[in-house]
Amino acid sequence: MSRLTTTLACMLAAQLTALAMQAALDPRAVSEAIAIGQTRADRDRARFHAPYRLVVGKPPVDAVEVITPFRRVELVAEARAQVGDRTFSQRQALEMLSATPPGLEVQVEFTFHPLNTYVGVPDYVISLIGRDGVRVRPDAIDRTPRYGARVEGSPLPLPVPGGLIVPKESQPMLGGTVTARFDLRAVVPDGQYDVVIDEAKKELARVRASLERMR
Repeated sequence: MSRLTTTLACMLAAQLTALAMQAALDPRAVSEAIAIGQTRADRDRARFHAPYRLVVGKPPVDAVEVITPFRRVELVAEARAQVGDRTFSQRQALEMLSATPPGLEVQVEFTFHPLNTYVGVPDYVISLIGRDGVRVRPDAIDRTPRYGARVEGSPLPLPVPGGLIVPKESQPMLGGTVTARFDLRAVVPDGQYDVVIDEAKKELARVRASLERMR
């Protein structure tokens, strides 16, 4: 086993036994996120992403993706590596993190009935409810329509949550992504939260997100 492979295995083991989400990343953490994103081992990346992707499978909700600052760096490094660019550096990652306020993003993927008459993504609302029952509301919500089929296993598009797919007049809106951004100061780094998806004050689905399993 090479030194790089051994180092990456240790980082992934640390990820799987993480004690809390990292709100602020030091240079070492940034380098570790980049290394995971640039690995050629698909299985290792899948192990990393597993705690962050929460399958719901309750129509119209497909899944929930949690994006911490650490995972954001990994996703950018991964997206660039997949097009053959492995030059994403620690300096660039730190600049990216400093350019936007640190936050916790929750992306919810939806698939609509093919005969839907929506002209835009419905006004779904995403919130977090902790063990104490307190509801944490997002600072901002973005809604992005999807006009093509969702491809399982494809990387999350960045920097625009959910990606922007240019609509075609011949295609109906088949789904969408709703991205909620939460202030890191409003969540407990090692807490457990129910991600709750509502429409017109009616709960559509909820799923448990365990931040102590994420970085």
